[in-house]
Formats: sequence, structure tokens, C-alpha cells
Amino acid sequence: MFVAKNLVMALATVVDYALWAYMWAFIIRAVLSWVSPDPYNPIVRALYAITEPVLSNLRRRLPLFAGSIDFAPVVAILIIVFLQRFVVRTLFDLALRMP
Repeated sequence: MFVAKNLVMALATVVDYALWAYMWAFIIRAVLSWVSPDPYNPIVRALYAITEPVLSNLRRRLPLFAGSIDFAPVVAILIIVFLQRFVVRTLFDLALRMP
């Protein structure tokens, strides 16, 4: 059974790292929006390609515009924090309870 326990622990760790990386992508995109980067830069294009599907979906579902302030990245980060606290901790607890 220790193999299943290690598998669930490894899955929880990978999910946690992936969520942290995605959260940092949202933070970097928010900071980049303040300085108006070159839209043809490959790093900027990759960052927009990674984050735009989630942000556009949030913008459609939640009209959170207050003037020119976009709150969709804040909501996305809060969702990621919730997933880290709920899903990752649930996986870790599940692994610890395995015999």
C-alpha cells in the first residue's frame, strides 16, 4: 500500500507546484499590464496564451469591472488559493490516512 500512498503524495505535490506556477503567471501578467509590454515578445505572448482562457471566462461570467480596473486576476488568484487549500490538502490527508 505504500506505493499508492507515495503516488497520492507525489500527485498532491505536483498539483501544488502547478497551482503555484499558475498563480505566479497571473501575478506577472497583472504587473505587466501596468507597464504595457511589447505584444510581440514571445514571453509576453506565452504568458497571455496561458492566462487568457481563464481570465476571459471569468470576465464573461463575472462583470467585475470598476472603471478601468479589472478584478478577474484577483478572482483567479483566490480560486487558485482555494484549490491549494482544499484539493492539495485533501490529497495530502488522504495519503497520510492510507495504511
